[in-house]
This record gives sequence, C-alpha cells and structure tokens, in this order.
Amino acid sequence: MARSQHNAKTSKQDEFYTQLTDIERELKHYKSHFKDKVVYCNCDDPRVSNFFHYFSYNFNKLGLKKLIATCYKNQEMDLFSQNESEQAIYLEYEGDKSGKNVPDPEDIGIKYLNGDGDFRSEETIELLKQADIVVTNPPFSLFREYIAQLMEYDKKFLIIGNQNAITYKEIFALLKENKVWLGNNSGDMEFKVPDYYEPRETRFRIGEDGIKYRSLGSICWFTNMDLSKRHEDLILYKQYNPEEYPKYENFNAINVNKVKDIPMDYEGVMGVPITFLDKHNQNQFEIIGLGISNSGLEVGVQPYKEEHKRYRKEIQKRGAVDGDLYMITDGVVDVPYARILVRNKRVGN
Repeated sequence: MARSQHNAKTSKQDEFYTQLTDIERELKHYKSHFKDKVVYCNCDDPRVSNFFHYFSYNFNKLGLKKLIATCYKNQEMDLFSQNESEQAIYLEYEGDKSGKNVPDPEDIGIKYLNGDGDFRSEETIELLKQADIVVTNPPFSLFREYIAQLMEYDKKFLIIGNQNAITYKEIFALLKENKVWLGNNSGDMEFKVPDYYEPRETRFRIGEDGIKYRSLGSICWFTNMDLSKRHEDLILYKQYNPEEYPKYENFNAINVNKVKDIPMDYEGVMGVPITFLDKHNQNQFEIIGLGISNSGLEVGVQPYKEEHKRYRKEIQKRGAVDGDLYMITDGVVDVPYARILVRNKRVGN
C-alpha cells in the first residue's frame, strides 16, 4: 500500500508494503479467475510492488492478458519514497517477449501520467475501466471510498483491509447482501515499513536484514471472486442452553462469545463475533444485521431500558453507547464487542 493518499503530506507513518509470502498464500486460491484477464494494481509503485512482482512472474502461468500498475506521486526507485513528485507513472506488461521466461525491463512499458496517480483521478479511472480484476493493498483511511469505486465500475477484486472495516455500514451492507465476502486468509499480517518509521507500538520489529516491520493485527482480504472456502459448512457441535447463551436486554437474540460455540440447534437470531464472517456460508446462515449502534442498519436493537440507565456510566467506560447490544447477568452489565446477528437456515425449517 502506498502511503494513504489522504494523509500523504502530513503523515510519516502511514506507509506499509505487503510481503510476497502473504500475497502468494492468498492468491493461490484464485488462479482459475485470471485466465485472459487484465489485472490492475492501482495503489502500488509498480517497480517495487510485490503485487506487480507476483503477477509479472506468474503472468504465463495464470494466463493473463495484461498487467497494469500505477502509483501515487512517485517516480523514484525507492520502496518507501516520500511521494514528493506531483507526477506519477504507470507500467503495462503483456508477457515475456525476450524468451527469458522472466519479466524483462524491455518488455515493460513505462508511461507517464499527467497527474499524481491518485486512484480517484480521471486518468487512473480510465485505466480501471480497462481492467477485469483489481488486486492491491489500498489506503486503509480511504477504504470506504476505494471499495465504492470498485462496485461502481463493476470490477472483480481482491484487496487488503483492516478487520474493523467489517463494521463500516457501507462495507457491512455489501457483506450482508453477499456482494462482497472475506478471502481465504484473515488474521495478523506483518508489513514492511520505511527506515524513517519510528515505532509507536510493540507490534514492531527489525529483521536480520535490517528491514523494519510492523504488524497491523487483524487484517482481512476482501473479494467478490468465488472461492471454495465460502461454500464449506461451519461444523457445529454444541447444543443450546439458556445458562450458557444469555439473551440481550434490548434485542431478541442470544449472545455467542466464540464462533466455535454457535449452538447447532438454536433456530432464533444469534449475536456472534465479527470473525464469524471468515467462516460464513450463505447457504448455512442468514445475516440479519450488525448489532452496534453506529452501523446505520435497522435491525430492531432498542435503547437501554429505563431501569438499566443507572448502568450508563459503566457502559460508557467500556466504549459503548446507547443502542449497543447489552446483557445484565446477576446485576452486572455486559456489553460485548461488535456482534453480527445471524440465523441458522437449517434449524426450524
């Protein structure tokens, strides 16, 4: 991911590059999608991007038609440029013509953009229109806008985002409507960061090669390309009992703290952790909504009951607001982290 295009001039710690091993680990599940397709990587410096590296070196194996890559304000041969150039370039690659079976600089067309390469600019949108599939690591701060553009132009895509993006009302609506889903791998992911990066958190290390790395915690691949994982059933083994699965005070649903503990015999609505989406099979479960107050999705969650407002200060200390799902057990308020409300389609039918 090139530095966030919104904060490029002000932030010096907003530049992360995806490691090749993470790209290879995810992309191996989508090989059948790429034959005769134009792939566009529009948030990468194409000369040093591992996305460009992966697709150029696997061009013939995947049967690609063309590879296009653009970057934001960069013409320097530096992995972590300062984005000081107001003009950017884009590269086009249509396969090996030298017979070396590897990408040759003479085979890669270098072209100059008139502007700065922002993915929202008219000339990069024209490149987007040529593409069949977009694969990249977009700026997290512009994730809503970025994915909205892909949907507007009806593009297939595989992109990296923070797990918290699941709770954005615009993104969750796409997940709920089965227009977008999570890829094969989710979880902790480590990115390369610039030499000038100063560690602000403990999730930071310097490798034996002297390169700095930062882990961004829970990361997901978001896609609208089919993969076998999303058709696999989530294996359930526990049975419902009211002691283990308390009901919310402000919504008719039970709380489930762990995805693996979803009861196999409950026919009503259940509030499950957002990590559920990593296991979601639309033929097994129906997504009802998102059980947090700022989701903007009407699912019938009520405000706190009048008799429970005395708990409000305690609730607010936990980062919750009026309208979040909550329970009270033995006089103790419990506001779980964001919950996805789901129903098992195979129970009670």
